[in-house]
Amino acid sequence: MPMNVFELTRALVDIESITENEGEVAGFLHGHLAELADRTGGYVERMQVEPGRFNVFAAWGEPVVTLSTHMDTVPPFFASSEDADFIRGRGSCDAKGIIASMVGAAQKLLADSTRNFGLLFVVGEERNSAGAAVAARSPRGSRYLVNGEPTENKLALASKGALRYEIVARGKMAHSAYPELGESAIDALLDALEAIRRVPLPNDPLLGACTMNIGTISGGRAPNVVPDAAKAEILVRLVGDPAPVREAFARAVGTRAQLNEVLCIPPIRFQSVDSMPTTVVSFTTDVPVFGKTWGEPLLLGPGSIHVAHTADERISKRELSEAVTMYADVVRRLQA
Repeated sequence: MPMNVFELTRALVDIESITENEGEVAGFLHGHLAELADRTGGYVERMQVEPGRFNVFAAWGEPVVTLSTHMDTVPPFFASSEDADFIRGRGSCDAKGIIASMVGAAQKLLADSTRNFGLLFVVGEERNSAGAAVAARSPRGSRYLVNGEPTENKLALASKGALRYEIVARGKMAHSAYPELGESAIDALLDALEAIRRVPLPNDPLLGACTMNIGTISGGRAPNVVPDAAKAEILVRLVGDPAPVREAFARAVGTRAQLNEVLCIPPIRFQSVDSMPTTVVSFTTDVPVFGKTWGEPLLLGPGSIHVAHTADERISKRELSEAVTMYADVVRRLQA
């Protein structure tokens, strides 16, 4: 007996799949979709990313539209629970409830004898989009890619990009009683970060303000040792060309530390679909990595980004049910 959207959401949430540990949930989805494909004349494949990690692609006919989202989650894992209104648990909102609603939409389409669509579930979105990068090299002819992220069932008109840096400072160890004999890497790092915090960031009429977050700081050896190494990681949410931000950060850091760019994903503008409610989002997705290799991208999904990555991650059962119908309707409209 096929699972309904609530049952499938909980089953997926209860499989821990923090980035780089997606093998079990991918295997579960492959088996679940293989059963559906066997009954309905579709096919399913594993798209290898690296040992123990693979994307899952299923198709019925020649896909015009592909529904896609990611299988990985951020830490820490916590299992599912539910009440009358919500399903909770890591990934319930971002993005296992979305997977379940896409599978539900596939079942709905097949019940109406609608074909020529696909499902693509990828690994690694929460870290480096490794699964999307592999999929982008192996397109399947789709003309539209509907990427699923929490947009409260509104079609996103635009999403911010991301510019990620690692800032590394070096110093010289010494006994803390004689700091003049050493050089503090932590002091150098703090000075660099303070200079970066003073950099004015751009604004965009549609996307709003470019923002910067200092996400991690580490370094030092002991309270009585002048630190010889320190590191910070920062993430900028881009609203336009990254070049001015790169140049301003490089000037701000100067010779205090080493500024290493880790990742740059540009902001994206999406097409609209007549009569659908719209929004603008500040988060980054797999879409820039896909480009248009899987077709013209759209961004749409149930759930609120405000509870994703939190201790109270949850998704509305009402939105999940609406998303099943919404995804099926979008597939039909894009095929027309």
